[in-house]
Parts: sequence; structure tokens; C-alpha cells
Amino acid sequence: MTERYVPRDLGKQVLGAAGSFPAVTITGPRQSGKSTLCRALFPDHPYVNLESPDQRRFACEDPRAFLAQLPDGAVLDEIQHAPELTSYLQVLIDEDPRHSRWILTGSENFTLIESTSQSLAGRSAMLNLLPLTWPEINRFASPPASLDEALFAGAYPRVFERNIAPSDWFSAYVASYVERDVRTLANIGDLTAFQRFLALCAGRTGQLLNYSSLAADCGISQPTAKAWFSVLEASFVAFRLPAWSGNLRKRLIKMPKLHFYDAGLACWLLGIRDPAQLRLHPLRGAIFETWVVAEIAKHRANSGERGGLYFYRDHNGVEADLLIDGPEGLTVVEAKAGQTVTADLVSPARRIAATLGPRVRSKPWIVHGGDSPQRRGDVTLLPWRQASEVTADG
Repeated sequence: MTERYVPRDLGKQVLGAAGSFPAVTITGPRQSGKSTLCRALFPDHPYVNLESPDQRRFACEDPRAFLAQLPDGAVLDEIQHAPELTSYLQVLIDEDPRHSRWILTGSENFTLIESTSQSLAGRSAMLNLLPLTWPEINRFASPPASLDEALFAGAYPRVFERNIAPSDWFSAYVASYVERDVRTLANIGDLTAFQRFLALCAGRTGQLLNYSSLAADCGISQPTAKAWFSVLEASFVAFRLPAWSGNLRKRLIKMPKLHFYDAGLACWLLGIRDPAQLRLHPLRGAIFETWVVAEIAKHRANSGERGGLYFYRDHNGVEADLLIDGPEGLTVVEAKAGQTVTADLVSPARRIAATLGPRVRSKPWIVHGGDSPQRRGDVTLLPWRQASEVTADG
């Protein structure tokens, strides 16, 4: 099947970085579209996939000869399989610092950051390509028609490129991830226990990340739970949303929240095999919150923004699903999966804005499961399809 390239929002950042740096390093989860993006943006660059055993062996055993065959640079895909190449690239770049010669991709954040920071500091821009945003999904021929279908399908390009049933694709993805990526990232002997840990994390998406509870439920030690969650972070499966403190004189929850980058993957791990199962699922609200937070995080990453995302919760029950820390103050964002806009939907945003006072901008946002934007006094309500329009500058 011939796949049609769908433009990615990160493309502008990649081309801008390539115009300023000799190398650009793009990280992100497996199957997020890194190879497709790079080959589309740099069609004249030779392409080498280091997952290929013969190319990997050549690069690792004779890196000088391997790079000598690429005098004008190349797209080097999945470079974490030959991390020593970055040291040899440093020499080549210093000898010939032309921009945009080397485009590197990889699916393991820790490995790439370590090798790049040591060898290519100041020589390579670092960018993350996360799964699709909702506007990007809508560039495909058959995007999901409803919120539950969108949550269920997730945001990996291959599902939409090839019109694959999400359950079938995620089944193969998880099997490959556990058998290949996890073995590469960490010396985990009991992969069955790790897969159980992965499913338990999915059951806690949108909730506080409690390592002790995770460890107890999985039958592992707390240090092991922390180490295993680091694997999920390194492979861009899940991330920690830190708690915001802001030096308020209040007793605040300091534990981070756990979120998945992809709601569809979380659904599959929870045993959800049809969008209809989501309608009455007890975790539907948490899954929707994760979808909203990830949507905003992906949009910011595609725009070159790093960090600045938090949640807020104190011991008095005042909480906000997301705070965006911008140059002019905080922006409050609430995620509500319900379709009907009521006073109960709006009041929590106003309460958190009042609690945080002048730190907060005047317009809180509520992303809801309905289809129409609304304005309720000082609160703006966005339908889920417009979640990526939430910004820190109002």
C-alpha cells in the first residue's frame, strides 16, 4: 500500500533547526512518524536505518568507513543502536560544519540525550516528535468521528495511514515494545511482570503517581517501580506532570501526576476493545484528562515550547488539571468529559483562579466533551476538537 505523507506540525521547527545546526536529532516514541517526516523533509539525503542488522554491524564495527560512504551527510534512523557514532560525527562536523548535513532519529530518550550531550553539544538541535495532535489526525482521509472513537484510536500515524483496527495495531505495538525496546533500555528479567506494571500504570493515567502503591499492586519493590517508570519515560510511553507550588503558604500535594502520551494505548492496556466500552467506563474522565493534557503538551512541543506544564491540588480539595506557566502568568485548564455545560462544570475553574489570585490570567479554559465553544463570563469553554487551541497567552 502506498502511504500518503501527511505534513507534521513539527516540520517547521525541524527545517528551522536544520538551517542553523550541522545536525538535528529527533527523538520520540517508536512509530510516531520520525522516519517518514525526515525522509519527506530531506528527500536528497541518503537514508540509513540502523535497525537493519547489516547496517548496524557496519556502523558499530567500522564507524569511520561507515561515515566515509556518506560524505554529504545522511538521515541516520534509530541511531541509539550505534551511539558511538556520535563521537565520530563530532569530528566530521568540526571539520565541515555545514548546516543540515546530519539528521538523526531515535526512540530512546535517555540513550540519545546522553550520547548527544557528550559528543554533539552545540552541534545538534534536539526536538521531540510525539504522536499526532488532533489537527494532524484530521489531515488523514478518515479521522475518528466522535470523542470516544478519538480516545480509542489514539494518535499513532500508522493506524490512520493504513486504516488498521486500533486494537490489532496496539496489540502488535505492545508486544514489540516489551520484547524489543524494554530489553534494550533495561535489564528486566521478568517481562511478564513489566507488562503487568505497564497495565497498572494505564489504570492510573490522570492520577497521582504513587510508586509505593504501584509497587505493592505489581508485587515489586518501590525502587524497581521507579526504575521501570523511568523506562516508560525514556521510551515516550508515559510522563510525569509535576505539581505546581509557586511558594504559596498552603499545604499542597507534591506528588506528580501520571499521564500517557497516547490515550489509545492506555485504552488498549485497560482492556478496552471497542469505543462503545468507553461510554460508561469508570476511567473515562481520567482518560479524557490525559488526552487533553497530552494534546496541549504535543502542540507546545511542535511549537518549540519546553516545560511549563503543571497541575495543582491542595489539601482543601482545590485542584486544576493543568496549569500553563507563561510569560504573563498562569493559565488554568480543566478537562471535563461531559457534553453538557452546567454551572458545576464551570465553578471549579473559577475556584482555582480565585485561589491562585493574581498569578492567574483572567480567562480560565475548560475543554469539554461537547461540540460547541461557549463563553460563561470569565471562563472560555472549548469543545474537545479544539483542545490544542488552548494557549498561555490567552
